[in-house]
Amino acid sequence: MFDRPLPDPAELGQLDDAAVIAAIEDCARAEAAAAARRLSAIAELTRRRTASEEHANWACDEWDCAAAEVAAALGVTHRRASGQMHLSLSLKRLPNVAALFLAGQIGERLMSAIAWRSFLVRDLEALKRIDADIAKMAATWGPLSVAKLEQAIDNSIDKHDPGALRHTRARARSRDLCIGERNDEADTTALWGRLYATDAAALDERLNKMAHGVCDGDSRTLAQRRADALGALAAGAQHLACDCGSAECAANRGEDQRASAVVVHVVAEESTLEAVPDRHMSGEGPPSRPITPEMTLAEALAPDPQPDVPARRSAPALITSGGLVPAPLLAELIRGGAKVSRVRPAGNFVAEPHYRPSAKLAEFVRVRDLTCRFPGCDVPAARCDIDHTAPWPFGPTHPSNLKCACRKHHLLKTFWTGWNDAQRPDGTVIWTAPNGRTYTTHPGSRIFFPRWNTTTTELPEIVVPTDDFDDRGVMMPKRRHTRAAERAQRINYERSLNDAHVAERNKPPPF
Repeated sequence: MFDRPLPDPAELGQLDDAAVIAAIEDCARAEAAAAARRLSAIAELTRRRTASEEHANWACDEWDCAAAEVAAALGVTHRRASGQMHLSLSLKRLPNVAALFLAGQIGERLMSAIAWRSFLVRDLEALKRIDADIAKMAATWGPLSVAKLEQAIDNSIDKHDPGALRHTRARARSRDLCIGERNDEADTTALWGRLYATDAAALDERLNKMAHGVCDGDSRTLAQRRADALGALAAGAQHLACDCGSAECAANRGEDQRASAVVVHVVAEESTLEAVPDRHMSGEGPPSRPITPEMTLAEALAPDPQPDVPARRSAPALITSGGLVPAPLLAELIRGGAKVSRVRPAGNFVAEPHYRPSAKLAEFVRVRDLTCRFPGCDVPAARCDIDHTAPWPFGPTHPSNLKCACRKHHLLKTFWTGWNDAQRPDGTVIWTAPNGRTYTTHPGSRIFFPRWNTTTTELPEIVVPTDDFDDRGVMMPKRRHTRAAERAQRINYERSLNDAHVAERNKPPPF
């Protein structure tokens, strides 16, 4: 496939600049070709798993079952796996472009953009012409920006099927508000999104009003007060509490509603609860160190020292809804009125004589697991079901038989009998896929709090009779519309938005 073999990393230091650049290009082509082969395999699995539509009206249908296998194999989320499946099926729709992809001449980013922009094309003849047209140009487009790339693809689609353009009202339909995942910095989380202009203006005005409602003794900058005001709004507060500490301050209205409106499950050393607020988390940063002629280059480039750095940093806390809480911020919340709830030790649990676990047992399971226990899934434990690994009443309501599972994977495990799981007393879960492969997941607390012993009592062997569950499919939640019907409806709707554009294109030329 390639003119020369890929270089050995150990030999790169012996190559000249041109050879290193050539190695980069060769590796990029090999990476693209490998991605194309991966997507081809995903497409084959998707076609096999979705060949039947027997359960098309299930909330967890054949597509979801296939996505679970792909997610487990790749170690990605269910949503990401589903996106890979959609992209893989486009290889068959666009054979000429797919051939370039398999040869490594275009990358996955470009292939994804072409597949997305041509999604609304359903006329087979038009699709063939678009595929041929784009394939002629794709290999020569080079490093285009996203906007230019979309324009180039749209130009071909507009020429052959103008009703399939994906731009009308797209910005408004892309409204969303995203909160960063737990891989963000420990003390902050990124927030981004898109709102209606009127809503954005109202929110901006509200944050400004709350930020200016504190006294001059508040240590925070305007930007920090606006950020804290959004947190106060989320907690249901109408005003931002002032941090001046004065009992006479009119803006100091007692308990911080951010502290009383959330539950923070803390799994940490006792020293974390004894941490003190960091006064340097707000206000302007310390002045930069002046650079003098007497400094060495290393001294001049060294970062400015941080004031009052503690000799021993307390471990951060984790919240079951996702994310880290640094010890100083936890101290700030505790001071503001947050209640501390200690998790019951692992050895203090016995089997409970009912299906639904008690509050303390559910708390232990959620804090132990932190997320859904399916391979690659990162849905926070606070939004998960408590699932019996061996189904009730054959399996007891006991931490050695309970784990967190998001609703999608709970339904998958319960109704798609090709998936099986087994659980160990330390919370380890071994999943077996319909294809026979096994995947082992460990509790999230094992990563963040390795010294916490989560091992509970080992249960006797549990035998689950299979004949009792022959009719459990009637309990599966049903879709109002099948996935295929929803896709067709979405395509028809988006194409209808371009009717005016098509009518304008079809007008006869003026005489």
